[in-house]
Amino acid sequence: MTSIPQPLRSGIIGTGFMGSVHAAAVRAAGGTVTRVASRSQAGAVQALARLGGAAAAESPKALIESDDVDVVHICTPNATHAELAKLAIAAGKAVICEKPLATTAKDAAGLHTEANRAGVVNAVPFVYRFYPAVREARARVQAGEAGPLWLLHGSYLQDWLADAGTSNWRVDPALGGGSRAFGDIGVHWCDLMEFVTGHRIERLVAQTARAFKDRPQTGRDAPRTTATVGTEDGATVMFETSQGAVGSLLVSQVSPGRKNRLWFSFEGPDATFSFNQEKPDSLWVGGNTFSRTISSGSDSLSTVQGKRYAFLPSGHPQGYQDSFNAFVADVYAAVRGDAPDGLPDFRDGLRAALITEAVLESAATGRWVDVPGTDHETSPSGASGAAILERNS
Repeated sequence: MTSIPQPLRSGIIGTGFMGSVHAAAVRAAGGTVTRVASRSQAGAVQALARLGGAAAAESPKALIESDDVDVVHICTPNATHAELAKLAIAAGKAVICEKPLATTAKDAAGLHTEANRAGVVNAVPFVYRFYPAVREARARVQAGEAGPLWLLHGSYLQDWLADAGTSNWRVDPALGGGSRAFGDIGVHWCDLMEFVTGHRIERLVAQTARAFKDRPQTGRDAPRTTATVGTEDGATVMFETSQGAVGSLLVSQVSPGRKNRLWFSFEGPDATFSFNQEKPDSLWVGGNTFSRTISSGSDSLSTVQGKRYAFLPSGHPQGYQDSFNAFVADVYAAVRGDAPDGLPDFRDGLRAALITEAVLESAATGRWVDVPGTDHETSPSGASGAAILERNS
């Protein structure tokens, strides 16, 4: 883009839950939703009022090519992400692509390379990075308050598929990819762990499991029958990191009562830092002679990183949409030429794809599996996106 319009003009592809979240974040960031696209133009028209869009695009491709769209938001089923992101890059548009960036590491590496070559701003919504308490934990870990971290563990539990009669397009590998529970939410935890601690998962061993063998078929034209579930309901992962720590992760989308419980505990000899996304207004800090809960309000956090994302005083919790708003605001700042710290981009989307493939390989073979590096600045191997593309081809 030769000039940057004010406000930035956004096009949202996909009109489900995530499309609504993106639309609200666009408005919070001072942008406008100029175009909306769905499976059909009629579907986009129906969603206009709900998403606050100005016009319905004839198709996703037409939205990407529209002159009044500066930033493309891709909020469609997983299997469509790579193709749409590639079109947005080719059109020279900034692009925010929901995770997974692609359903294979090979495709994710290709998108990372193409986006860098085109010089377009690119981002993947690993939005849990944007909680003030998470930024506070990261700053304190970086300052050495915990000492050398040696134990990194946690879980991400949901219950939206705890009923055997419930189904979703994500259950189908053809639409959602080869991994569901880990690929959908486990990668969020891994991204958060690596972001907060600076450690990288180097090798892992994993198991996957299903609570239900069959679920109802999905899709408008699907018959009223059940189909064999082709993706996991849960997973367990043990891992070793680039800095000598060990860790474990439990992931489930079939844990009754757990709505969206992303929890971590990062431990060194001097302190433990623990966070629970279902109670996002606090950070728990434990020491050998003390334990305390730090409110995540703007008047109670002590680090610059934490305060930057704390918009409200203590007692006024900021939640998921607030974190998403902060993420989109940082993306739009990047489009205008800034360089916000910790903005998750296609490198991080590629990283998630590599870890997901390692989890699936380990679960299939029962063996420890090495996780390839990326060209991320903290990558232990320093391998380039092109090298990863070649290795996975």
